[in-house]
Amino acid sequence: MQHVAISRNPRAHIWEKVARAAVSPSAWKRSLGRARNSLQITRFEEHIRQHDLPVPRNAHLHMVEHHRAHMASAFFVSPFEEAAVVSVDGFGDYSSAMWGVGTGNTFRVLGSVSFPHSLGLFYTAFTQFLGFPKYGDEYKMMGLAAYGKPHAFRQAVSNVVTTSGDRIRLNLDYFTHHTQGVDMSWDGGEPVIGTVYSTRMVDTFGTARVPHSEILPHHADLAAAVQSVLEDNYFGFLNYVQRRTGQKKVCLAGGVALNCAANGKLFEKTGYTDVYVQGAAHDAGTSLGAALYVQHQVLKLKRSAVMDHAYLGPEYSDERIEAVLRNSGVTFCGMRRDEVVGTTAQELADGKIVGWFQGRMEFGPRALGNRSILADPRRADMKDVLNRRIKYREPFRPFCPSILAEAVGDFFEISYPSPFMVQAYRIKPEQTERIPAVTHADGTGRLQTVTKEANPLYWQLIHRFGEITGVPVLLNTSFNENEPIVNEPAEAIECFLRTQMDTLVIGSYLVRKEDNSGVRAQRSALTELAQ
Repeated sequence: MQHVAISRNPRAHIWEKVARAAVSPSAWKRSLGRARNSLQITRFEEHIRQHDLPVPRNAHLHMVEHHRAHMASAFFVSPFEEAAVVSVDGFGDYSSAMWGVGTGNTFRVLGSVSFPHSLGLFYTAFTQFLGFPKYGDEYKMMGLAAYGKPHAFRQAVSNVVTTSGDRIRLNLDYFTHHTQGVDMSWDGGEPVIGTVYSTRMVDTFGTARVPHSEILPHHADLAAAVQSVLEDNYFGFLNYVQRRTGQKKVCLAGGVALNCAANGKLFEKTGYTDVYVQGAAHDAGTSLGAALYVQHQVLKLKRSAVMDHAYLGPEYSDERIEAVLRNSGVTFCGMRRDEVVGTTAQELADGKIVGWFQGRMEFGPRALGNRSILADPRRADMKDVLNRRIKYREPFRPFCPSILAEAVGDFFEISYPSPFMVQAYRIKPEQTERIPAVTHADGTGRLQTVTKEANPLYWQLIHRFGEITGVPVLLNTSFNENEPIVNEPAEAIECFLRTQMDTLVIGSYLVRKEDNSGVRAQRSALTELAQ
């Protein structure tokens, strides 16, 4: 290991930061969380030396600006030799968006949007206002938007953000981040962000919704208006980049690039004919991007691989899985590998909810068929069943379909590949009754297209389910309850026993809940005793 890359560079835009601090020093004094984080990054070399981390003493440390890492994470693993490259999120290293053109093993930055203006922060502010305060809750507002009508609030929301060319501009009267800073901390490893909207938001849109309180129709209408305005500005920005670069292909990264509702309309609303959205388009993907930036942009090495799947995490042998199963005390049976697909497909066709733990864990925010809970999409009540028995999620949040890549055009109005579940396409009207459990309120589905090359076992499972039922689609949600997605076999077994899943298929082994009621009862008693 000769090079170590970090996807932050606190020294980027330093003079702009100095000028901002001179105008409004209180804003930066209150941003203590970000300041501490930046200080840790600048002292990273000292940190790894002090803690004796496995990095050679002669390794070269590279601090890669946040949005350059985002851009690298998308372009350098895309299938495109040349493309427009766009990153849009909240903020990172004083910027909220960056765009340019990638060619071969390099890209040129041609423009950016700087603090205090941000399309991502616009979306975050309304996410908080609608009672979803947790960092990363934007997907909840996106799901709620499908249940509302945008016209009631659209004009008022349009006054909060505008885009002309690549100039995204917030109406700063609605925000506090530029005058008071943003309280943000990483204590415990999870980012926590303070409120970013001002009292002007309340004056214009009424009382903010209290978290966990009832969701009323006007909340859904406001969410729909915010989604509509986001799309107008996002597509306006992307179209400007398309005109300036002349490119028909685009690579997208940054948190806004995870807005699958917008991504699903990209071909309709922009001049692009091909798109690549890096599966971990949010900040976690900048770890990959920083390394790719150094490899190609700095060291000038040739590109070597296309990231057409996200199965990059740990995997566990059948021997390891069997040992964990025996240690857990559950009743299980082994299967030949050629039996795994047929048995699981029949369980699903019989209406069972199946925990599916296979191969390498996915990299990124989506379960893509290796750490998944699977169910029959043909059952109209399956969404409610999953929420009642396992997920306990808000009822407006959809579950998603995994579909054979070759069958996409039969069910969806767009057949363009979406391997990372980051695009929502409209389901053909005649097919919505066949897959009601994965059809959202607006008639779309956030699909994962599955190829035999990328995930042979999962493809075989969906194919076999299609042979049995006539529908080559599975409902796919992450293998967890409310905790982070399971990774190790023991975590999968614990989640299976704790929840009301019917079946666990883990490696070459089958575990049925009906055979393990005693184990579950014993564990519940131990948990109560411990409390």
